[in-house]
Amino acid sequence: MYHPDLIRHPESCPALVLNADYTPLSYYPLSLWPWQTAVKAMFLERVDVIAHYEREVHSPNHTLKLPSVIALRQFVRPSEHPAFTRFNLFLRDRFRCVYCGSGKELTFDHVIPRAQGGRTTWENVATACAPCNLKKGGRTPRQAGMHIVRWPERPTSWQLQDHGRAFPPGYLHESWRDYLYWDVELDA
Repeated sequence: MYHPDLIRHPESCPALVLNADYTPLSYYPLSLWPWQTAVKAMFLERVDVIAHYEREVHSPNHTLKLPSVIALRQFVRPSEHPAFTRFNLFLRDRFRCVYCGSGKELTFDHVIPRAQGGRTTWENVATACAPCNLKKGGRTPRQAGMHIVRWPERPTSWQLQDHGRAFPPGYLHESWRDYLYWDVELDA
């Protein structure tokens, strides 16, 4: 019987990684491990396999279905506050300029410019499109006559995870759907 998973190359069979409480370790980027890492964790008894692909790998003595969903046996406590990175900054601001709402040509902007004593912190750096950043220049939003839609603040990891759910990856394996809470209508 033909099944699409059977012709998949093992490299295109990542495992969705869940914490011990069966929630994804991360939504964006989605917590995925390559098949080799997932199989190694299985043999080291660090994970439980929740679901499999139909795709198998073979050794001289064994045949193994590749895991598609795994859960850690030990709970990993997420850090309360995420690292201050460009990606996390864009995710906090939902990949939109805080001045005009554009999602194109994104850069980051010091709300209070460094020349005026502004620091590079969560509370002073915001996502801006290149045209708005250029228009604002080395001035505050007030000095530039620009309205800021959302003042920057330090996000929690939970807030970034929540924002990440709005940006599902292009591919979701069927076995992952029960563990990812995208905005889908549930069957009654």
